Amino acid sequence: MSVDDNSPISARAARQLFAELKAAPALVLAVSGGPDSVALMWLAARWRRSLARGPELTVVTVDHGLRKEAAREAREVKRFATELGLAHRTLRWRGAKPKAGLPAAAREARYRLLAQAARAAGASHVLTAHTRDDQAETVLMRLFRGSGIAGLSAMARRSTRDGLVLARPLLDVPKSQLIATLKRAGIGFAEDPTNGDMAFTRPRLRALLPQLAAEGGDARTLVRLSARLARANAAVEVLTDGAERFLALRDRGRQTQPGVRSFEAETSYDAEAFAALPEEVRLRLLLRAIDALGHEGPAELGKVETLLAALDQAMGAGRHAPANGRASLKQTLFKQTLAGALISLAGGRIHIAPAPARRSKSGPKSGPKSGPKSGPKSGPAGR
Repeated sequence: MSVDDNSPISARAARQLFAELKAAPALVLAVSGGPDSVALMWLAARWRRSLARGPELTVVTVDHGLRKEAAREAREVKRFATELGLAHRTLRWRGAKPKAGLPAAAREARYRLLAQAARAAGASHVLTAHTRDDQAETVLMRLFRGSGIAGLSAMARRSTRDGLVLARPLLDVPKSQLIATLKRAGIGFAEDPTNGDMAFTRPRLRALLPQLAAEGGDARTLVRLSARLARANAAVEVLTDGAERFLALRDRGRQTQPGVRSFEAETSYDAEAFAALPEEVRLRLLLRAIDALGHEGPAELGKVETLLAALDQAMGAGRHAPANGRASLKQTLFKQTLAGALISLAGGRIHIAPAPARRSKSGPKSGPKSGPKSGPKSGPAGR
């Protein structure tokens, strides 16, 4: 670790961290009371005081109701926010908590509550205190889950969620530097004991980092890897956009716009033209269409890879069948459902449409929704 990783953040460096947010009308700061988020609050407040005009800052603490200490920590955050001249709100995650997948459910609840607070405050951005260390851990988590390059790109400095911009101004800053900053300023902070609870995946991976660092796989290296993969992922997304337009131009007058995000629509591609595209591009085209037209959540990358292999096999079999045994134009050579979408091959075309609602003995299950489905073209960790 370099000396810089242990040195406090200067006022000039802090201004650079937040410079791109100067024109925002208002910002919500997600502050739990831990060192990272307390540093975010203190640095943001110091930056805001240096401006003649700038965004209004609101500090929001989410109490998940999982630890008895959380209420006290929220009060401490409120006290410090008040000292800094910042508005503060504590929001609570109410209701039953799941026994399985608790960290993911708590994260979703946190972002949902932060989005509500941002709208109430007229804020365009929600700021979180994710650090370089968090980014390295995320890369490892997604690597071990078998993610593709989109997932291994890890967290972006800016992304869109629930119609708001989610900003991570500290994503390139090591946690040690934030702690050094707080110690220099004489500012206390809380330590969440769940951060060391080996029952959860992230703490276990965190414990591995020193051993990985000894072999050259430190946080800086892992983050550099994620940045390079993010660059490659952006390039493949451009190629996929181009492929979508190319397939649509071939079908001009026959098909609606490529990648229409509508449950009533159907996306179809000329099978021969589709088969000529690079495999990664074909995977992304299928992912986009399935996520747009399915009604059972984002498709898993591994399942789409299996689907594409089966689809390729069906297309190959159709092409190489003897002339007298080839399927008629109306015959369906392939049909499969995935994530609430129906994928089929017939008449030399690949069709993706909403799958029919499933039925059971107890009655019909929910099928396709009536409204359009929106969201990013490539999904999260599994991609």
